[in-house]
Amino acid sequence: MIQNDRYALEAFPQHPDVTEAIARERGLHDPSVRLSGPLAQALFDPDFIEVGASGRRWTHAEMIAALPTLHGGAENSTLITAEHFEGTVLAPGIVHLTYETRIEDRHARRSSIWRRDAAGELRLYYHQATPVPGGTARP
Repeated sequence: MIQNDRYALEAFPQHPDVTEAIARERGLHDPSVRLSGPLAQALFDPDFIEVGASGRRWTHAEMIAALPTLHGGAENSTLITAEHFEGTVLAPGIVHLTYETRIEDRHARRSSIWRRDAAGELRLYYHQATPVPGGTARP
């Protein structure tokens, strides 16, 4: 099922895994999580990979180490605004999310894949950000 946060959740029932993945993705934008290695570590799959908006490829270890210094983590850092979440269950225990972020004057479209580990925890397996040029309308 697809969920878009522009509408009340009650109007568009969604799979509980999608709801959980959105909550966990939003958790990664929380400064208290970004500043806490153990809280962040609990949300990332050990095999995590990211291709950032800059084109840089991040590994699990690199992301955990850098997260406190990135936007939304450092003290007095610009917070991350995330909106237009949509999600679908690709297979049991695998959720694909898309959404958009704004950080200062930067706008990006994002895609995340969350998967359940052996302990049943939903963890971020893959993330990609694509910059949106200024003035681009949302399709």
